[in-house]
Amino acid sequence: MMRVFSIIVVGSVFVGIGINLFFVPHHFLDGGMIGMGLIAHYWFGLKPGLTIILLSVPLYLLAFFKDRNLFYNSIHGLWLSSLMIDIFYQWHTIFLVPPLMSAFLGGTFVGIGIGLMLKGNSATGGSDLLAQLMGRSFGMNVGKLIFAFDSFVLMVGFPVIGVEAFLYSLLAVSTVGFFTTILTHHNEEDEFSFR
Repeated sequence: MMRVFSIIVVGSVFVGIGINLFFVPHHFLDGGMIGMGLIAHYWFGLKPGLTIILLSVPLYLLAFFKDRNLFYNSIHGLWLSSLMIDIFYQWHTIFLVPPLMSAFLGGTFVGIGIGLMLKGNSATGGSDLLAQLMGRSFGMNVGKLIFAFDSFVLMVGFPVIGVEAFLYSLLAVSTVGFFTTILTHHNEEDEFSFR
């Protein structure tokens, strides 16, 4: 259990750093609930981590009734990753990395963070949780499902961030999806699985 919790903590830190050091300074988006939290931050000035928690409540209720194990394991990931996103927010002004490098590095950090959390049978928000539920029910790759959800959120956020940030966000989300897919490819047999 301690090993799994450590993986979730490390994954949450990766996500928090990736979002704030590389995405927020350029108004890039991620997908899923993180992307929705960023849209709420850019548009209304709301805290992205808190927004992620609030938007994830309905999907966590679904998980509570469909897969209690996943619910209990994932609730820690939701709280930790949302907390890290809001804690590391102050880092968004440390230094400005050029946009192309920010999209790639941010996507790498977030993708590794989400992949680690999924290996720990956890999730950063409701869309990751939904992807895990669908992956288990239909035998689909969780990373690919998350990539599909991320693409949808990018389309929703396009009017908020504009063309240039949207194009860089496409690279960032593709990078997130790439690393998440690699880390979750054999998640069914993974040693960190609770099944």
